[in-house]
Amino acid sequence: MTDGARARQREQTRRALLRAGRRLFATRGYAAVGLAEIVHAAGVTKGALYHHFESKAELFRAVLEHVQQEVAQQVAATADAEDDPWEQLTAGCRAFLTASTDPDVQQIMLIDGPAVLGWSDWRALDEAASARHLAEALATLIEKGIITPQPVEPLTHLLSGAMNEAALWLARSTGPGDLEDTWIALSQMLQALRLNSNGATCRAS
Repeated sequence: MTDGARARQREQTRRALLRAGRRLFATRGYAAVGLAEIVHAAGVTKGALYHHFESKAELFRAVLEHVQQEVAQQVAATADAEDDPWEQLTAGCRAFLTASTDPDVQQIMLIDGPAVLGWSDWRALDEAASARHLAEALATLIEKGIITPQPVEPLTHLLSGAMNEAALWLARSTGPGDLEDTWIALSQMLQALRLNSNGATCRAS
C-alpha cells in the first residue's frame, strides 16, 4: 500500500469515527455511549480508534469542534446574505439561536459540551469558532457610527455570553414560543446599542 493510500485510509477511518460518534452522542448523550459501541458503529477496531483519539473524551471534543464550526458557518452565511451591517448582526444572532434549537446541536454543543470539557475549554472552543466573526461585525458597526463607540473585545464577550446563556436555556426549555420570546428579548438588548440619527442610543419600544 502506498503512503497516499494509507493516508486516505486513515482519513476515512477518522471520518467514520466522527460520524458514528456524532450520531451516538447526539441521540444517546455522551455518558450513555461506550467506546465498543462507537467502533462497532464505525466498522473499525478499537485499536484504530486509539490511533486517532486517546479517549472517548478526545473523540467527543473533535465531534464538538465540528458541530461548533458548522453552526458558525451557518451563522456567517446567514449574516453575509444581508447587505446592511445592522441586519447582518441581527440576522446572525437570530441564526445562532435558531441553530441552537436543533436537537443534535443542543445535546452535543450545549448539554454535553460544557459538562465533558469543562466551562473554560468549552468557551475557548466557542470563541475560536464564532467570536472573530462577531467581533468583526461589531467593529464595523462602531466604525460606521451605527452603535455606540466602545471597546470591541468586552462587548463581544458580553454579547456572546448572553447568546450562549440563551441557547443553554433553550436547550432545556419546552415551551413552543420560547425561541421567539428569547429572540424578542435579545433584539431589545441589541437595539439598546444602536444610535439614532441624532447620535443618541435608540430605545426599544
